[in-house]
Amino acid sequence: MSHSSDTRREIPPGILLIRSIRGKDWSLSTYRYVILLVTFIAYACYHASRKPSSIVKSVLYPDPNKGTGLGLDPLFGRVFVKEEFGGNGNYRLKEKGWAPFNGTDGTSKLGEIDVAFLACYSLGMYAAGHLGDTLDLRLFLTAGMIGSGIFVALFGMGYFWNVHVFGFYLGMQMVAGLFQATGWPSVVAVIGNWFGKGKRGLIMGIWNAHTSIGNISGSLLAASVLDYGWGWCFIVPGAFIAVGGVMVFFFLAPYPEDIGFSFPQGSPSDLEANPKDEEANVRKETTEEDETQTINRAGSVSRTSVGLLEACLIPGVIPFALCLFFSKLVAYTFLYWLPFYLSQTEIGGEYVSVKSAGNLSTLFDVGGIVGGILAGYISDKLNARATTAASFMCAAIPAMLLYRRYGSISHNINIVLMMVAGLFINGPYALITTAVSADLGTHSSLRGDSRALATVTAIIDGTGSVGAAFGPLLTGFLSTKGWDAVFVMLMICALIAALLLSRLVMAEIAEKTCKQVPVSGGRQSFGAPASQPLLSDRR
Repeated sequence: MSHSSDTRREIPPGILLIRSIRGKDWSLSTYRYVILLVTFIAYACYHASRKPSSIVKSVLYPDPNKGTGLGLDPLFGRVFVKEEFGGNGNYRLKEKGWAPFNGTDGTSKLGEIDVAFLACYSLGMYAAGHLGDTLDLRLFLTAGMIGSGIFVALFGMGYFWNVHVFGFYLGMQMVAGLFQATGWPSVVAVIGNWFGKGKRGLIMGIWNAHTSIGNISGSLLAASVLDYGWGWCFIVPGAFIAVGGVMVFFFLAPYPEDIGFSFPQGSPSDLEANPKDEEANVRKETTEEDETQTINRAGSVSRTSVGLLEACLIPGVIPFALCLFFSKLVAYTFLYWLPFYLSQTEIGGEYVSVKSAGNLSTLFDVGGIVGGILAGYISDKLNARATTAASFMCAAIPAMLLYRRYGSISHNINIVLMMVAGLFINGPYALITTAVSADLGTHSSLRGDSRALATVTAIIDGTGSVGAAFGPLLTGFLSTKGWDAVFVMLMICALIAALLLSRLVMAEIAEKTCKQVPVSGGRQSFGAPASQPLLSDRR
């Protein structure tokens, strides 16, 4: 059942202030850059607030048999420090850990904390996507970011309140997961509203660097305050995302119509079809302020949303959602467990300290930035999203095997292999959660109604997040049997992810081989049979 939103949206106060200061409005192109920047920062904040738990794992559950931290790294200098704890009593914490995580079942409990967060995140995603298509995305995203910040910080307050009850930490993570679910459907929907399909893969590949930038920022923030007590590792990123929520409230315009731009053809994708004729396609009334207030904001007032079942029936949604289940399982296992793995594994005959492991793990995300951009660019050039994603997942298998087998030889080899693994693991994950979701969310069967963007994004990423919940949980148990078992599990999941796209890959190859449909930039078939029109051709 579809329903519409009848509430007129207000222009964000920050944009009103800038208009009054400048005396005139920005162009459409400038607004697009602003939207890219605001959503980039917003989701970087989300990911930054998820990193602390991976940084503090080795503090909550230390390995008493581990050696000392390593000294200066020859390539990165003082980024990887030797000192593990300061002189304020935290050395004792290193030896004893933090109850209830310092027992023999410590890794299992840490895995349960991760899966609690991700389970609530994935389940909340389905509801958040539908709500994002019916509510004001600006206010919805603001509430989600501030709520996330509060509960992430409350988890860290357990250190200062001397809380040793497992249920407290479990509950904080579960509520934080629900608030975190508001982020991804909202930001992808906003980007889809402002950008057409022309170079969506490349644009979103670059924009999706916020995931890795957020992971890097969260790791560095958490590691920088670790000496003062592990609680600060949560409080600082929690404050970071709350401030980001305030920024969203002041500057995010979910639809072009919300700030006075009118798309006569009814969709941003129509504008993208002829970018050189921007002025002819976009009518902007800026002569009088009272006229600006009466512009018809069709996107905010009259768009309708679709139900979850209707969105699931869009061709390509289910295969990509299932692929993301396994792809995100692999990516999030590295997100939550890589710092712990680095601190528990000899590299060049030495162990990496907790702070060093947090800093070193950021290089996985550096590779992920390159992978996301490369996957988006290749998929645009080849006009083949499924083939690109499947190829990257296949390449991730030998990349992980090499990292496990040879990553312990030296610091520099570990860094290079880690970045290569990050490139192939995060590439398809980034492609599916951005360009693919946006393409399917504006599928022509919706008759140009882009209010399915958040719903489709939620279905795909929500399903992926279920896999993301299983990955860290399985790792918590398998790591007790040895890290080889963990890597075997990850490689099997990467293979399954690639195989799930095999039908779509064959359809894309058959389409190009037969050349029954002329190739056009930005058009995707997502495995439609050759006898059927392309998704973007069904008008």
